[in-house]
Amino acid sequence: MITLAEQSRPTVADFYRTNRGGGLFSESVSQWIGATFAVVAHRLGLRPTALTITNLVLGLSTSVAVVALAEPVADGRVPAWLVGVLALVGWQVAYALDCADGQLARVTGQGSAAGARVDVLCDVAAQIALVAALTATTVAQTPSTPTWLIAAFAGTWMVNLVTSVMQSGPNAASMVTSTSLPVRLVKLVRDYGAVIFVAGLVLLFAPALTLWVVVAFTVVNGGFLLASIAFSARASLR
Repeated sequence: MITLAEQSRPTVADFYRTNRGGGLFSESVSQWIGATFAVVAHRLGLRPTALTITNLVLGLSTSVAVVALAEPVADGRVPAWLVGVLALVGWQVAYALDCADGQLARVTGQGSAAGARVDVLCDVAAQIALVAALTATTVAQTPSTPTWLIAAFAGTWMVNLVTSVMQSGPNAASMVTSTSLPVRLVKLVRDYGAVIFVAGLVLLFAPALTLWVVVAFTVVNGGFLLASIAFSARASLR
């Protein structure tokens, strides 16, 4: 027999309905996993910040391990698949927890300005560690990698995070408002869930290609930054 208390418990679908998107991959995979984590956290009586901190610890630990093992993988002392599986699972679970904390806060009414700040700061820390992991792998696999490329990659990587924070404000605007499938597929290049999935797959199957991942995302994020500046400047001059 189902009790009244059990009937009032939010379900996975209830939590998922409050998700803030993130792209086709994130909505199809990460947000659903996050909703499952949110259900478990709610039943355990955890606060959203507990999920935020867990996301940070897991994300940092995964990236630190990738950095530490970059040289051993490059010289064959450690199998690449081991580090690849660690990165693929660790980064995805961490991101799902990042999705879960917001869902939990919105469904249970536990959102706060302080919690939102902690969430953003933890995202910054986790993404800095992720960039360090990818650059360490790149340099270990391709020692001739130019320093300017690493600097450009690290700088432009944060464009995603900065623009996502800006999009949450009252003056948010999108350059491409279409939600058609072709447009959403193109936008996967900036979907964080898809990006870390691709990064994990490269570390798993072909770590020597990490350099080209760095090049690709430097071009994509740099191009998006320039396009965003032009879009915003044009709007401000109207």
